[in-house]
Parts: sequence; C-alpha cells; structure tokens
Amino acid sequence: MSDMRFILIGIGLTFAGFIVLGVFGEQYQAATFEENEFGTCYEYFEDKPPQEINCSFKVMDQTVFFALVIGLLGAGAIALVKGARGDWDSKVKPEDVVGPGSSQNEDSEGKQD
Repeated sequence: MSDMRFILIGIGLTFAGFIVLGVFGEQYQAATFEENEFGTCYEYFEDKPPQEINCSFKVMDQTVFFALVIGLLGAGAIALVKGARGDWDSKVKPEDVVGPGSSQNEDSEGKQD
C-alpha cells in the first residue's frame, strides 16, 4: 500500500522544479557560453545598453539557480519513492484510530450525561 500524501507532494515538487527551470532557466544558460567563448560577460537590460560584468558573479548566479532546481527535483523524487514504498497509513495502532468504527466512538456514545 502506498502513502498518497507523499506521492502528491512528490508530484507537486517535481512539477514545480520543471516549471521553474522552464520559465526562468533561459536567462541563466548564457553565462557559461559567454565565459568560455568570449571571456567577458554582459548584463543585458531592456532600456539601456549591455554592461560588462565579472563572469564569476554570473556563473555563481547560474549555479545557485540550478542547485535550487536540482533541490526541487531531488525532493520530489525522494517524496515519490517514500510515497510508493510507504505503508505508514496502514500501520496505525488500534488505540490511535479516530473516526467511524473506532473504539473511542463506541465508548463515547455509551456515556451520555
């Protein structure tokens, strides 16, 4: 039996990782190409000309972004595996069961003041 909460969390985290990579990933891929091919990096703006910047800062931003994406995808994969292998839902002690059919409900129904 699987644990559906972890499966849903895993699907959500994996989906979020791919969305973040797809939406914001394009602006972070140019740093490596600029550094390797030209040796200089530029910061691009919509309303003014490009400015030359230090390539190490741009590569650092790229590394942090991809670490965030890998973290989201990794957390999603771990949650999916934990959800697929988990049987936490079926290992509830009888005294901890709450809801219809539990012994606590039967005891409380018999005690009326």
